[in-house]
Amino acid sequence: MVFPDTDFAEELLEGLDRLDWPESTKTGQRNWIGKSEGAMLRFKSGDLDIEVFTTRPDTLFGATFMVLAPEHELVSQLTTPQQKMAVEEYVAQTRLKTNLDRMMAKEKTGVFTGSFAVNPATGKEIPIWIADYVLTDYGTGAIMAVPAHDERDFEFAQKFDLSVVQVIKSGEKLYSGHGELMNSGEFDGQDSKKAGLEMVKRFGGEMKVQYKLHDWLISRQRYWGAPIPIVYLNDGTVKSLDEKDLPVLLPTDVDFTPKGESPLAGSKTFQEEIEKYGSGVKRELDTMDTFVCSSWYFLRYCDPNNGKEFASKEQLKYWMPVDLYIGGAEHTNGHLLYARFITKVLKKLGYLSFDEPFLKLRHQGLVLGTDGEKMSKSRGNVINPDDLIEQFGADTVRMYEMFMGPFDQSIAWDTNGVVGVRKFLDRVYRIVNSRSGKVSGQSDAIHMLIKKVTEDIEGMKFNTAVAAFMEFINEVSKEDSNNWLGDFVKLLNPFAPHLAEELWQKVLGEKESVSDAQWPVFDPKKAKATTVTIVVQEKGKLRGTVSVPAGSDEQVVLAAVHENEKLAALAAGSSKHIFVQDKIVNFV
Repeated sequence: MVFPDTDFAEELLEGLDRLDWPESTKTGQRNWIGKSEGAMLRFKSGDLDIEVFTTRPDTLFGATFMVLAPEHELVSQLTTPQQKMAVEEYVAQTRLKTNLDRMMAKEKTGVFTGSFAVNPATGKEIPIWIADYVLTDYGTGAIMAVPAHDERDFEFAQKFDLSVVQVIKSGEKLYSGHGELMNSGEFDGQDSKKAGLEMVKRFGGEMKVQYKLHDWLISRQRYWGAPIPIVYLNDGTVKSLDEKDLPVLLPTDVDFTPKGESPLAGSKTFQEEIEKYGSGVKRELDTMDTFVCSSWYFLRYCDPNNGKEFASKEQLKYWMPVDLYIGGAEHTNGHLLYARFITKVLKKLGYLSFDEPFLKLRHQGLVLGTDGEKMSKSRGNVINPDDLIEQFGADTVRMYEMFMGPFDQSIAWDTNGVVGVRKFLDRVYRIVNSRSGKVSGQSDAIHMLIKKVTEDIEGMKFNTAVAAFMEFINEVSKEDSNNWLGDFVKLLNPFAPHLAEELWQKVLGEKESVSDAQWPVFDPKKAKATTVTIVVQEKGKLRGTVSVPAGSDEQVVLAAVHENEKLAALAAGSSKHIFVQDKIVNFV
């Protein structure tokens, strides 16, 4: 079964401009969809027409040979008897390679078919080769090779001593840009960009848009996956199951011994369920790609108990689209693309009022082992969170994970950092206990903390919010004040909920949960900092902070770092750094 992704290629591209997603992810999807505007041209070889798609029709006069993918349908017809053995051997070798192998190969290989085609611009015969660097997945599986202006073609021409004709003026042997045409007949002296369209018209081609994106084959010959609710009647009719027979559940009387077919084929109950549709009726035995389910699960979450439809329009209107979606960058061209596609399909069918599922997307970094490598049992660097929680408490582990570094960066685990966070939380507990009940004293610093933590949560800068908590506690520990206690505990709650709840109820005497309390609001006049805390990092990992006057330039901040006994060595040993005013200095 195939889903026609290509029908929505243009919508998938256009929608990216409206999303608050990492630019690298949007670029990844654009490249995967691979829109190319170019021309379809025909080269004659005897009675055969060989179609090529090219984004550079302006270089047509420079096409000195053709290359077909080994799988191209015309290869057998174009191969001469003298070249048959060599071509067949090369085709067989190519079948053993993946497309990735073919694209990554450093050395070009190929075989001459023995045939020639006529360049429609020059009227000259040019040799037809097959080579595995040409793929059938994109374009027509055949290219016009212009070695003077394409790197891969140039390497191929050099390897097999093929003709190279320069058609765009340049002082280089290989030039892939645009410019003034030469060796191009009536088009000599013209700008290549403008002349390309005229060449297409002049030599019987047509402009066309191509996409690298292919339709989505969702069928899988395996047990695990959503069954496809289709049956095949004796007369060849393909029929969807009646709604009353849905959902189709996976049977349990299945033998998983490999037999060369789907495990569902051996299930008696699975076949018996459809006998009502007539004798001899066959069931679809493939299951769907699991990405199909993950492409719409978020819609079902909106109305999980609805037995009549996947979700009511009222619930979908209330909950969707998703405001913030957290997921790994590895899903760029899988789940994230498929979810967008399915959403657009459902919008077109009238089930949804929106066509993008996730308005804002952020990728989380990995928590690496202490050795800086991805955690795995084979490396022996796995950290068991249950052990840490038992030793340090859930709040400590939670807060340390937010304090480790920027949310979107992969950071190595450091148990010493866990110890440091535990000491900080212990200190918070002691200070709040000692200040509760007092009436005197006032600290305007709480307004700056409210502003900082609120903005950092919105910006997912949890590590700098934790650093602000620590800086604040250092400051108020020197004062005799308690007007900040309630707001501080509210701010602490998302970071250390268990401790915050105990402080809120047992220490401050509140009866309702701190989670139900209104988020604190800062006074803009009091929240305007005369000094700011600069986060000091090494390769993205927090090493400390320094306080400087707000608006300080780079030199002032560096001087403060050098004056800090703990950070001076770090600054002295780094040859490069990244500076963001009033925020951060990162030594790399």
